Amino acid sequence: MNLILLSGGSGKRLWPLSNETRSKQFLKLVHGGPDGPESMLQRVHRQIREAGIDARIVVATGRAQVDPIRNQLGDAVDIVVEPERRDTFPAIALSVCHLALERGLGPDEIVVVLPVDPYADITFFTSLLRLEALVRERAARIALLGIRPTYPSSKYGYIVPAAGAGADDAARGSASAPPIPVARFTEKPSEEQAAELIAGGALWNAGVFAFRLGTVLDAVRAHLPFATYEDVLAGYGTLPKTSFDYAVVEREPDLVAVAYAGEWKDIGTWNTLTEVMEGPSSGLALLGEGCEGTHVVNELGIPVLVLGARGLIVAASPDGILVADKDGSARMKPYVDRLQADPRFEERRWGEFTVLEKVVFEDRVHALTKRFHVRAGASTGWHAHPDRDEILTVVDGEGTVQLGATSRLVARGVSATVPRGTRHQVHAKTDLHYVSVQIGVDGSEEVAEPED
Repeated sequence: MNLILLSGGSGKRLWPLSNETRSKQFLKLVHGGPDGPESMLQRVHRQIREAGIDARIVVATGRAQVDPIRNQLGDAVDIVVEPERRDTFPAIALSVCHLALERGLGPDEIVVVLPVDPYADITFFTSLLRLEALVRERAARIALLGIRPTYPSSKYGYIVPAAGAGADDAARGSASAPPIPVARFTEKPSEEQAAELIAGGALWNAGVFAFRLGTVLDAVRAHLPFATYEDVLAGYGTLPKTSFDYAVVEREPDLVAVAYAGEWKDIGTWNTLTEVMEGPSSGLALLGEGCEGTHVVNELGIPVLVLGARGLIVAASPDGILVADKDGSARMKPYVDRLQADPRFEERRWGEFTVLEKVVFEDRVHALTKRFHVRAGASTGWHAHPDRDEILTVVDGEGTVQLGATSRLVARGVSATVPRGTRHQVHAKTDLHYVSVQIGVDGSEEVAEPED
C-alpha cells in the first residue's frame, strides 16, 4: 500500500497558535503520546504503524510546512512540495505522479489518501487495509471510508448509499459489513436535510479514498499531458483548482464505501481541540476560583491568570492573544483574516525563531529583533540582508558565525556584526540561543539561498 497524507491549511481557526507555516497538525497539544503531548501529525503517523500498515508514506504539502514535517517525522516519509496552493485534486495528482515517475511504481499499485489530522481510534486505520483489499479485488475502482454520523451536521459532506443498499450495515458501522454501493454525494446540507440523509444510511465523507495508481494518472492526463515529473511540476498551475471529490470521485460510477463507527473528531477548532488536551492548561498559566470548562494555552514567557471564566478558551502566542467563548471560537476565521499580520513564530529544519519586536522610527529606519534557537549540529543556511546590518548576541551555547569565507567562534556573551549584504550563516556546536537585532532602511525578510 502507498499512503498519501494531505497536509495543508492556513491554521486560521486555531489562531494565534497556528499560522501559515505552523498549521494545526503541528501543535503538540494532543494527549496520549508515548512521551507526553504530541501533534496530530505525530499521532496519525504513529497510529498508521500501530495498525500494522507497512506502507510508503508521502506527505503532500506546501514549502512552508516542509521543515515542521521533517522535524516531527524525520526521514520516515517522502514529502511532495506543491509549487503553489491549489486544492486537493492537484495535490493528490502531484503525489500520484511522484509515486509513478520518481519512485517507479506501476499503474496497479494501490494508493490510499487521507487527511493528515483525523482524531480517531486504531480501527480507523485498520479500515484502510480493507479499502486496499476492495480495490485490489476489483470490488470497485474507488473505495471510500465513511464515518457513521453521530448527529445531523451541516459541517460535513455526506456519502449517500444506493437505494436499499446496506443502510442498516452503514448505521451499525460493522467491520464485517459488506461494502456499500454509492449513489451520490451531498455537500454540507442543512441540519434538516442531514437528518433525512442519516435516516437513509448516509455517512459523513471523511476524505479517505483508495484507488489504483493508474486510475488517477489517467485523470491527470485528461488535464495535463506529461512524460516526466518535471512536466507535472511545470504545468501544476494549469490543473483545475478543485477538490479530488469533484474532479475524480463524483465522476466515477464504480464506487463503494466502508462504514466506520469508532471514535472520530474534526479537531480543527478550539472547542474540539480542547477536548483532546491532557489538561485544562498548557504553559505558564493559572486557572483560579470560579473557572469551569475553560482552557488556557500559553506559549509566552509571561504568566496568564484566569479567574471566574466559564466555557472560554484563552490562547497566547507571539502572534497574538485570543479570549473567546469556545462555541464562538469556531467563527473566528473572518476576524483573523482582518489582522493581516506576518507570523512571529516559525519553525525551521535547523530550529526556530520568534520575532520579539518590529519598530519603524521617524526617519523610516527599521529595527527588527528576533530570538533564535539553533539545534546542536545544525546550521541556519546561507542568507543575506540586502538593506540591513545585523548584530548577533549569543545568550547560551557555542557555535560559529560564518561571514563569507571567514568563520568566528561565538559563545555566551559574545556578539558578532554582519554588515548588510553579507552572505552568512550560523552553525551550532551545542544548542545555540542568540538574539538578533537588524537595523536598516528596509523591513523585508532576508534573502535566503536554497538549503542542500
